[in-house]
Amino acid sequence: MYGWLWRKLPGPFAAKLTVSVFLALGVVALLMFIVFPWLEPRLWFNEVAVN
Repeated sequence: MYGWLWRKLPGPFAAKLTVSVFLALGVVALLMFIVFPWLEPRLWFNEVAVN
């Protein structure tokens, strides 16, 4: 998969590296700001009660 993605990115090595870094940062930002806040209330291990 990563080899396919690397071959599909346009430009020389520096451009491919820059685009791939920005793509990785975009995926991390998407997960941190949209997916995990949506998923966090639905996780079973967040319901901790101490009596």
